[in-house]
Order: sequence, then C-alpha cells, then structure tokens
Amino acid sequence: MDEANDMKLALKKLNAQATALKMDLHDLSEDLPTGWERIMEVAQKTFVAYQNLNEMKNRMSGSS
Repeated sequence: MDEANDMKLALKKLNAQATALKMDLHDLSEDLPTGWERIMEVAQKTFVAYQNLNEMKNRMSGSS
C-alpha cells in the first residue's frame, strides 16, 4: 500500500515539474527573440521531465 502511495506522490511531483517546465518553454517562446539562447536548455529540461513522467506512468500501469 505504501509503495502505491509513494508512486502516486512521485507521479504528482513529476507532473507538476513537467507542467512548470512546459510553461517556462511557452513563456520563453512568447518572449522571442529575447532569450533565444536558452531555447535548447529549457527544451531539454522539458523533454526529460516528460520522459520521466511517461516512464512513471508506464511503471504504474504495469504494476496494477
């Protein structure tokens, strides 16, 4: 039971991180050309966040 709750909390945290990074990327795109130098950095962080979120979702669906 604790493992399931831990996974749900981790999923919630990963989702919040991914959403925040998505908004950072969106905000960056709205301010272009200002800040163009950060595009790759923010995009990479966003990519990794969604990759981690997807992996956690897959783990959770496989453990049910």
